[in-house]
Amino acid sequence: MSIKRINVGPRMSQAVVHGNTVYLSGQVANAAAGGSVTEQTKEILGQIDALLAEAGSDKAKILSAGIFIADIGTFAEMNAVWDGWVSPGNTPCRTTIETKLAAAKYAIEISVIAAV
Repeated sequence: MSIKRINVGPRMSQAVVHGNTVYLSGQVANAAAGGSVTEQTKEILGQIDALLAEAGSDKAKILSAGIFIADIGTFAEMNAVWDGWVSPGNTPCRTTIETKLAAAKYAIEISVIAAV
């Protein structure tokens, strides 16, 4: 099977398509960095939409999502954005973990795996 890499960098690719599956790296909000969880989540979900489209997929085909949040106290705020974005009837498996992220300006990071 072929492997297609999207937005390849020296350390990682933003997405990798192998067979009928696309794997997205953890996405963070660069424009909204330092902003609210709502702002950062909206930006990240937009990035996920764009990467999935480039890979030939979409949010209705997400199989699994990993959400890494710096403050579990903002869980409801993140869910308010997620619930308005996720494809009804096609909700993926999901894990949400409170953790320290790569930089203090990031409140949330999201990674997904989807079918193509």
